[in-house]
Amino acid sequence: MSSPVIPSEVAGAAVVEDPAQRRAILWAVCIALMAVVASVSGLNVAQPQLAETIDASQGTVLWIINTYTLALAALLLPLGAAGDRWGRKPVLLLGLLVFGAANLAGAIAPTAEVMLVARFASGVGAAMIMPVTLSVITSTFPDDERSKAIGMWTAVAGGGGILGMYLSALLVDVASWRWLFALPIALTVVAVAIAVGAVPNFRAPAPGRFDLRGAIASVVAAVALTYALHEAPVHGWGDPLIVVVLAIAAVSGVGFVLWELRHPHPLLDVRHFRTRGLSSGSTLLLVLFGVQAGVALMLYPYFQVVLGWSGLRSTLGLMPMALLMIVASGLAPVLAARAGVRAAMATGLTIATGGLVLMAALVSTDGGYVSVLPGLMAMGLGAGLAMTPSTEAITSSLPREQQGVASALNDLTRELGAALGMALLGGLLAGGYQAAVDQRLDGVPEALASVAREGVANADVVSRGAGDYAERIRGAAAESFVIGWQQAMWVGVGVMAVLTVLVLVRGPRTAEVMATDEHAPGAQAAAGDEGAQP
Repeated sequence: MSSPVIPSEVAGAAVVEDPAQRRAILWAVCIALMAVVASVSGLNVAQPQLAETIDASQGTVLWIINTYTLALAALLLPLGAAGDRWGRKPVLLLGLLVFGAANLAGAIAPTAEVMLVARFASGVGAAMIMPVTLSVITSTFPDDERSKAIGMWTAVAGGGGILGMYLSALLVDVASWRWLFALPIALTVVAVAIAVGAVPNFRAPAPGRFDLRGAIASVVAAVALTYALHEAPVHGWGDPLIVVVLAIAAVSGVGFVLWELRHPHPLLDVRHFRTRGLSSGSTLLLVLFGVQAGVALMLYPYFQVVLGWSGLRSTLGLMPMALLMIVASGLAPVLAARAGVRAAMATGLTIATGGLVLMAALVSTDGGYVSVLPGLMAMGLGAGLAMTPSTEAITSSLPREQQGVASALNDLTRELGAALGMALLGGLLAGGYQAAVDQRLDGVPEALASVAREGVANADVVSRGAGDYAERIRGAAAESFVIGWQQAMWVGVGVMAVLTVLVLVRGPRTAEVMATDEHAPGAQAAAGDEGAQP
């Protein structure tokens, strides 16, 4: 299939009328997106093997994992804007080539230094791919088909990470950690093969010069904030390095906003946040992905330490949430069309909040997987129903010629939300655990107790050589972990409840989401002012 130049390309809108081509486009971008999200957490399941093979310390291994996330989060916004200016198809194909080559380099990396460079390059490629995948959908699909296509994209973005982690764990079990890179490489090859013929070649008009200062400020703010959120649970929020990095993030963020307000052709016109869709949709995804990431962070030690499961089985335990999220993401457009966008978002949030309540109320050391399964299922169902209309609300808040920026903002919100959730809910879990475990270790020798206080995984390791104290240490750690879990979950319930009320009050109206796709920035601001009316 050729890639004809479409007349409406000059306006940044290239609606494809051929259903077969639209299906091919959807396949291409969803496969490309799957490659990106599967790589975010794939190496998490192979940390010991990775450290042993390339002779890397635990700190180096964590940097290898997090470098990908840092590069991805930092470059999403400027590379999303680049896709609008340079053409979405060229940026998508270039990103896939960079991403595929970087993963190939990672698969054969002989040293930790080579692996770090490969992971950074992979993150750069991913930052080119991810926003373009969504902007291609919003720009090529007609109004009556766009919601369904966004639902498919959201299903992959939400559930693809868990599916990718499961396949990664399976590859580690049956082969070696180097085979983890086979999945993204294979997906990249397939995506390129389809995209070359299916994705139309178009770009938006480029008014003025590229906002380089805004791009630099956004990169600095994203890197600093993401780094601080990843490292604060390890070093502590009061650590001088963390305080300095957070200050850099704050100054860069404020500087970015002030610069964008005065620039005639900003990277991101922050005035768009006056619209209900952009403000409520971004807030919903930030909080929802934060809660989901925090829940996943707690579930893995619960499965592996409290229940004694393997890494592969633990990942399989998350599948009900992932599968329901995928199914619900596809059903969300139907609910939004019948009940309204705001009602769909609030319904999803209510169900997801109920899932957190179930996980907080039912979890126990002896209840096993059954005690968390109902909450997991409700969480997946609710998240799927809420994410699709939120994503459409965000992308609909910016005109079609800026869909790369809109998509990048949607992706960045997810990445920062996940980092924020892991840092905050992980910190609550750790604090609750340490407060509860101390009194349960009375009579245990201090050499053993001091290690057990550090965390449930540390307690599990030290108990193996604790002799007569082994069962007591394991029992104390499991009970304390559940207490910390419950405290973190109830905080999550409170945050989600506040978010649900916010969406009910300030959520987008269906008419706004349906109408704003073709509006110019001035009309967008006007719609935002109108939407602010009670």
